[in-house]
Amino acid sequence: MVFRGGRVGRPGLLGTVARTAVVAGTARATSNAVDRRAQRRAGEQQAYAQQQQAYEQPPAQYAPPPPEQSEDDLVAKLERLGRLRDAGTLSDQEFAAAKAQLLR
Repeated sequence: MVFRGGRVGRPGLLGTVARTAVVAGTARATSNAVDRRAQRRAGEQQAYAQQQQAYEQPPAQYAPPPPEQSEDDLVAKLERLGRLRDAGTLSDQEFAAAKAQLLR
């Protein structure tokens, strides 16, 4: 058996330091890759949730504008209210409330 001058058995201090550096570097690279993937997935999930929310919102319902009353129509309605009050169908308070609603 020829002895070549190296140590047999456990590695020396430099070998241990080198091995530790390789393990630590690999662990850091793996950790960074996992973090980047988690961030990418979180961004994709957030974009998907926003897209779903946009689809789930009902479209805005707009009320049609109230039809404009012509002066002749308004006068006819006021005359009708007056006849109902004169006939006793409407009280003075009911007549005033209906008249105020028409004049708005």
